[in-house]
This record gives sequence, structure tokens and C-alpha cells, in this order.
Amino acid sequence: MRIIALLFLLILQNSFAQQKYLIYFGEKMPGNVIAKGSDVYNSAVSLLSDRCIERRKRTMGGDYITIEDIPVKKEYIEALASTGIRVINVLNWFNAASAYLNEEQLNYLASQDFIDRIEPVKTFRSTFPEFNHALMKYNNADSSLYGNSLLQLEISDIPRVHSKGITGKDVLLGLLDTGFRWRTLESLAGIDVLDEYDFIFGDGVTENQTGDALSQHNHGTSVLSVIGGFKDSVLIGAAYNAKFLLAKTEDIRSERQIEEDNYAAALQWMENYGVDITTGSIGYNEFENFSYSYQDMNGKTAIVTKAAELAFQRGVLTITSAGNEGLQPWFYIIAPADGFNTIAVGAIDNQNRVAGFSSRGPTADGRIKPDVTALGVSVFVASAVQDGLYGTTSGTSLAAPIAAGAAALLKSAHNHLSNVQMRDIILRTAGNYSSPDNERGYGLVSASKAVEFPNLEFSNQRFIINKMFLDNDISNAKLFLSTGKSKYEELNGIKDSLKYLFLVPALTDNQVVKFYFTYTRMTGDTVRIPAAGYYSFNYGGMIIEHSAEQDINYILSNNYPNPFNNFTRIRFFADMPSEASLEIFDALGRKVKTLLSKNITEGEYSVSWNGRDDKGVYCSSGVYIYRLRLNDYSVSKKMILLK
Repeated sequence: MRIIALLFLLILQNSFAQQKYLIYFGEKMPGNVIAKGSDVYNSAVSLLSDRCIERRKRTMGGDYITIEDIPVKKEYIEALASTGIRVINVLNWFNAASAYLNEEQLNYLASQDFIDRIEPVKTFRSTFPEFNHALMKYNNADSSLYGNSLLQLEISDIPRVHSKGITGKDVLLGLLDTGFRWRTLESLAGIDVLDEYDFIFGDGVTENQTGDALSQHNHGTSVLSVIGGFKDSVLIGAAYNAKFLLAKTEDIRSERQIEEDNYAAALQWMENYGVDITTGSIGYNEFENFSYSYQDMNGKTAIVTKAAELAFQRGVLTITSAGNEGLQPWFYIIAPADGFNTIAVGAIDNQNRVAGFSSRGPTADGRIKPDVTALGVSVFVASAVQDGLYGTTSGTSLAAPIAAGAAALLKSAHNHLSNVQMRDIILRTAGNYSSPDNERGYGLVSASKAVEFPNLEFSNQRFIINKMFLDNDISNAKLFLSTGKSKYEELNGIKDSLKYLFLVPALTDNQVVKFYFTYTRMTGDTVRIPAAGYYSFNYGGMIIEHSAEQDINYILSNNYPNPFNNFTRIRFFADMPSEASLEIFDALGRKVKTLLSKNITEGEYSVSWNGRDDKGVYCSSGVYIYRLRLNDYSVSKKMILLK
């Protein structure tokens, strides 16, 4: 049955006025089943760059085309055009298009069988941060290579990574903002922009043009300078050697309006182009026409949030500012910062104190937000007003490009990393990882700790542990590896520039692998990393953890994280060969999922659960019991699932 959500209140206010709407179409194809090699499948593939396909395969494997990727039917768009409706954005991911409609057009579309529903595009009244210090023009070079931008990078350990020649090379970053003046500014003229698009006027010009407000491109230019600028001894961007896609999505005319369909269309464009990382410094909550509520900040309601999550599912690392609502009645993070996988960046000052204006968590469904923090108070930026002008400004919109720059350095140092691995490493190496909260999340981003954290690569049917050392006096690096309670075996690495590569022996899936490194300093001292405990991963998986435990002292561990949303891990140890089973039960004792059922050998094991039952359906929020059986031994523990 078709659902037509036509909001006639707007029309009654002015029967001749036009409002922008999202027009959702009917089923793309029978049962939404896609056959590989079919015409519709090939049409979806044709929209993707080779770089995009390669990135998707890294995350999605061979099934990298989903129903969301199938283009909106051409006849639907033609049917709109035949009535004089001009389509603004076509959103394949949502099987929708946006257009300005009058009352007559609304009534006509409501009667058409190929229309599923029609909803107004929400328009947000935003307050961008302005310069809070006097603009400065530099005539003489500063004594420091970084000039006044040193602090904002140093607090996230970025210059140390730069010093090793890791500057964002070969990484494609996408920025969504108000516009960008980059061709004629001394700090941005050398930036490598692969493409740019204006989603407001529908052309390739992202700087100010006829019809724009005078300050249209100011905010985006400043954000771009923080991540991509380069003026020796004045301003250095966090990832100045990266490549960029620029999307002008936010129209600041008429009290600064932000239209969510532009943002979603820009993310779709960037993902198809092959972007590695996106960062947006605009957030959405209270709109001119229809506002979201805090209860909608649940990761699955706002269009911009859903678009960011779809991009993440396709292998893009999505980053956004948390919002500047900390001193406002709203207080909480704003969309798309509520996304399950999108990294929301809060703001701290130069003493690592959370800025009062920085939006807090949790999400409406109880997840910790923001995810990380970076400097967002008195950040040094380039001004679009005049070439050679610089100043400082504050906001989470300035913290986000610093965090995105750190992510680009991580990707540049380890190009094989997937977005899932990058997200985990960025959070795991942040300053508050062991005790996250809803003010600073997992803490201050550290580019150097992220780059040095060991990571996994799967190549030629072998797992490889990569470890980078940024110190100069490193030699004789070794890895000591163990499975279960077996003794640690010494492995020599293959040196590749700044990092060492260690081949992991073939093991069985889910077997826990523990390891640590040693190296020798020029002084002759031997250093162990980590100094306490060990690193570990679940063989067959790609996530590495650090444990401070010295010995296994459990049969069944507490799952982590707990509470959790879409992922939690359970570890257990078998002290002899066993017939093992690990099952999940709801609070009424009904089995919902079998995670493991097989004969195992002695050793440590790790099993993850994604919150789905045996039929693949997401389980509802609540308390669940996980029960381990090893031969005749049985033990159970509780976990909490939040959706």
C-alpha cells in the first residue's frame, strides 16, 4: 500500500509558493533482487570509478553492488520532467529525487502509482563560527615551519608524522561545506583538487558566484585550509599532500539554509568517485519547517545520517563535527554525528579541556558520542576575504578537519587499511579509550599513535602484521607470537621503509593470536611494545586489540563492548580439546543465535556477535544471556543490546 506523506500545512500558508520535496519512487525491481551481469547491475557498476570499486571490494568483497546502487528508473525522472517538474538531485541510494513542487504538482504526483511517498526537504538554520580574533596579514616568515598552525596540529601529534614524510599522499578526501575559494589564495593555490561541484546551483563552481551571499565560501575555505593548506612558516594543513573532492552543499542565503538532499547527493557523488574519507563541518537538528527531535538522533532517522552510513558500508571513512550545541537548549550531538559508524568529532581547547559549546552525547539510543576530540578553540585558518589574510575561529567544524587529516595520514602510511580498521585504530589510540564518556568520547586524536599501532593486511592468502616505528634509533625489530597458552615464538620482520612486515603462520579461524614486539635502540637497550600485556586478534578478522592482562585467568570473559549496538566480542579459553558451543538466549530463555558449535583444540578463542538472530534479523534491545559449553562444563553471562 502506497504511503503519501503530503504536508498540506505549508501549501495552505501560500498556495502559490513552492517547497522543495523528496519524491520517493516505488520498487526499483521485483523483489529488489539483483542478478549479477544483468543490465541494471551493469548500469550500477558503470556509475562507479575503478578506485571506488577497489575500495568497495576491500570492505564488501565480491557483492559490492546492492539495491541502493541501482539507478532510479529513467522513466520515473522522465515522467516528472513531462509535467514541467525540474529535478534537483537524484538520490539512487534512497530511490528518490528532489524537486520544487506547487500544489497542483503535489496533487498530481499523489495520484501516480509509481510514487511511494513525498516528504518536504528539511532546511536547517545554521550558525557557523565566525572569526573571533582580528585578521592578520603575514609579510615576514615565522620562525616555525608551521607558523600559528603549529599548536592545532601538535596537540594531535601530527608534525611528528609529517617529519617522516607522511603527509596524506595518495589519499582522496571529500569535503562538504558552504563553498571554497582555493584557486587564488596563497595557502590553497597548490592544493590538488580532482573535482568540485556546486549542489546549490548545479555547476562546477564552488567559490562565490552570481547569486551567492558575499560570505558564502568563507566557512568552507577556512575548513579546507585546516586540512589542506600550505604556506611555509604561516599555515600547514593536517594532510596537505592529499587529493580533494569539494562539494558546495550549504546555501547560506535566507538565514543560512542547509538542505539535507544536497548533503546526501554530495556523499553519493563522492563515494561513486572513489573517495577514501569524507568530512563535513555542518550538522542538522532544528529546521525552518520541520525539526528533528533529540529522539531522532538514533542513527537511523535523518537522511544525512543514513547517507553517511551507506557511504561507510561501501568502504568510506565518514567523519563529521559533533555540533556546537553544548551551551544551547539542544545540548546534544546533531545529525549526521548520530551515525553508528560515522566518527563525530568534539572540540577541546589547548589544555585538552572540552569546549563548553561542543555538543555532548549520548545518542537517543544510548551510544557514546562524540567519538573523539581535536582542537576546536582558536584554530588558525586562512580567510577567504582577501589573499594573505589569516585569523582564528572556534567550533567543532574546525576540529573535524584536524581529525580527518589525522585519518588521512593513517591511510597514507598504511594504504591497505579498510575504513573499519581505520575507525577502530583512531578510536583505540585516542586519549580516553579506556574510559570513554559523553563529553570527549574516546578522547583526543593522536596521529602518531594511530600510525604506529599495529595493523593487519591480507595479501596472497596470508595475514601480515604491519608495525611502523616513527623513532629514528630502531633496529633489530622482532615479533613474538603465541596462540592460546603456547609459548611465544620469535618471528623476524621484513623492513619496508619505516615499517616492518611479519607473516602470520596459517591457523584456524577464530583462534586467538597474541603477540608483542621488541626492538633495539642505538644505546643497546631492548624495548618491548607494548610494555605491559600483549596485542591480539581473532584469526580471520582484521581488528587488533591491546590487553594489559599478563596471563589467561578466565574460562569465559565479559563481552566487550557492553552495552553494545551492532558488534560485541566474547572470549573464552579451553584447557583441553572440547566439544564446544556458544549460544545467545533472550531474557525469556529462548535461543536466538548459535555463535559456535564445533570441536575445538586447547587454546584461547574469540567470537563476535552482530546483534542478529539465526535468521539474520536484528534482535530488539534488551538483556541477553550468552552460554558457553565445553564438554560437560557450562557457564553463562549477561549482555545488553541497545538499538
